[in-house]
Amino acid sequence: MRIGFDAKRAFSNYTGLGNYSRDTIRILSENFTSNQYFLYTPKEKYNSRLSFIKESKNIFIRTPQRIFGKIFISLWRSKTIVKDLFQNKIDLYHGLSHEIPLSIEKTNIKSIVTIHDLIYLRYPNLFSKIDRKIYDIKFRSACKRANRIIAVSEQTKKDIIKYFKIDKNKISVVYQGCSKTFQKEKGIKEINACINKYRLPKKYLLYVGSIEERKNLLTLLKSMTILTNETLVVIGDGKIYKKKCLEFIKKNKLEKRIIIISNLDLDTMACIYQRADIMIYPSIFEGFGIPILEALFSKTPVITTKGGCFSEAGGEGSMYINSTSSEEIKEAVIKIKNDTVLRNNMIKKGFEYAQKFKDEKIAKNIIDCYKLV
Repeated sequence: MRIGFDAKRAFSNYTGLGNYSRDTIRILSENFTSNQYFLYTPKEKYNSRLSFIKESKNIFIRTPQRIFGKIFISLWRSKTIVKDLFQNKIDLYHGLSHEIPLSIEKTNIKSIVTIHDLIYLRYPNLFSKIDRKIYDIKFRSACKRANRIIAVSEQTKKDIIKYFKIDKNKISVVYQGCSKTFQKEKGIKEINACINKYRLPKKYLLYVGSIEERKNLLTLLKSMTILTNETLVVIGDGKIYKKKCLEFIKKNKLEKRIIIISNLDLDTMACIYQRADIMIYPSIFEGFGIPILEALFSKTPVITTKGGCFSEAGGEGSMYINSTSSEEIKEAVIKIKNDTVLRNNMIKKGFEYAQKFKDEKIAKNIIDCYKLV
């Protein structure tokens, strides 16, 4: 097959949607080598996380070739790209993040769209009115026109059926994986070099994710006022909500016990994961929650939110709490730290569960969806 991807976020995004795009492209190109994979992006930006492309003989990058497309890149991506797909003899186009080009359904090119979440409908207060409108138009249209929908969790599938009234038989649940970097055990020297570089303590709690309201870092910070002997390492960045978190840290004199770092390469992140005592993921709602999976592969116990998709990502080995309660977060941390048997059992079960998300299994599930259409 000649498969086209909406690869904009693979090149320009360094968080969830970007990671999903890159990992999907990588695992398919590595596990199903007879296919040809075309990455359509408005601009070919350097991204170290796409280094695997250099080693691949079946991945091809495509940018707008006509002057019109180079000037009006949004219009190219949403509509006129179809001409390029047709010219490149694409058999199937996969919209990796909620949208597919207009009128693709009028061609013989099959299409699949991945829907990660419908948070803008569940928590409209977290989005501006214009953003909600744009998302709604794009997401609904893509689900209606695509030949098939991939939902990244059962929770997301339920939401698509509930909010968009889509036939359940049109939707396949294909879980996300994570970068190979997190699936490999790092050496002691590499980990220590990383710890020393960022001046991290020997023991620490870990938070990974964007610093935004939905991710709920502030509640975790409140628990740190009670966990007076603990240090928290935060890997992530943000804007308005981050300012609130920094103000809280300053007001409560937590500067020495809260370490915030961002823009890390994956190898560094993997080292920090593998040294952490516990990874705490207090997000209110997610489509899946890749940091949970990254922690399980790293053999790091996970505390995360009760309900939603979190148990799909964390399995039986993780601990689930009311993440809006700083008291429950505190109690969970103390319980794991004080019970070696519990901690070891969480690590063992978590790592075993993570094997369900190995590259080859996810690649097969995606290809099976392609074959259906």
